[in-house]
Amino acid sequence: MNDLAGIDQDSVSRWFAANISGVALPLQFELIAGGHSNLTFGVRDANNVTYVLRRPPLGHVLESAHDMAREHKIISALAGSTVPVAATLGLCRDVAVNDAPFYIMDYVEGTVLHDAEVTQALPAAQRQSLGLHVIEVLAQLHQIDPDVVGLGDLGRKEAYLARQIKRWNKQWAASKTHEIPAMDEVSVLLEERMPRQIGASIVHGDYRLGNMIVADGKICAVLDWELCTLGDPLADVGYLLNSWTQPGEMEEDVSPTSCGGFPDRDALTARYTKITGRDLSAINYYRAFSHWRLAAIGQGVYKRYLVGAMGENRDMDLDTYKQSVITRAEAALELMLA
Repeated sequence: MNDLAGIDQDSVSRWFAANISGVALPLQFELIAGGHSNLTFGVRDANNVTYVLRRPPLGHVLESAHDMAREHKIISALAGSTVPVAATLGLCRDVAVNDAPFYIMDYVEGTVLHDAEVTQALPAAQRQSLGLHVIEVLAQLHQIDPDVVGLGDLGRKEAYLARQIKRWNKQWAASKTHEIPAMDEVSVLLEERMPRQIGASIVHGDYRLGNMIVADGKICAVLDWELCTLGDPLADVGYLLNSWTQPGEMEEDVSPTSCGGFPDRDALTARYTKITGRDLSAINYYRAFSHWRLAAIGQGVYKRYLVGAMGENRDMDLDTYKQSVITRAEAALELMLA
């Protein structure tokens, strides 16, 4: 076998044979999704059965090994709940097998709506039903008691916003390369106007259409739980609403919903409130926080590219990326002042 980057095919195949019931060798491996987050591979066996393997990005150090066990734990805990997830089949903690831990889950048929071009093929009726299902599943996730499903130790439950703001202020200070007045102004406003957290729930952390497998106007599986923690559920709602752009709202918008036909933000918030009973009158605060947080993250990426830390992978327009951070910060300020 010729090894694929990130997969020792001989060693992983032996592990499959010993740990995954019914698998038929030989196995074929294919990268489904890569980048700076966890890597996802399709694994097809001799009987044409497909599995999915998740592992950390290349170059991850050993202390990050727990990430795979954590993600596996979250998805396994949600199995059988009202939140659709792929079934987990096995976890390998032994780094001798593949240089990093990994886990195996079922392959789920469907489409990932990464952008407007993919979404164009979705019938109008399915866009409506999918949009409502997206917010319904999020509401259902937030109503799961983490202690009951074994996720009570996933993170600290209290003071979610305070901890996040402290973390990303530190990140912004460390990666700052130029002045963005809106970032500093929003930081002050977020501290001053911080709403009281009411309860704590499982927070996905990256809940958007691009992290879901969908079919027939429904979510078949929610993906990418690596940022999942416990905290204020409205952070997820604010994040989702920011990604839920309407046609013509932004120039050169390629987000999945920008092609139109989806329920608008008001419809989503009304459905969420009806299911959960939560007050969303302060949702603009959470939307502003989400933009500000992503601006801080984006600034960190920008600085790494600027100083050459990303090596030969510097294939981005730095001026455009720099402007995107400013745009995020200004969008956050606009929401705080609305």
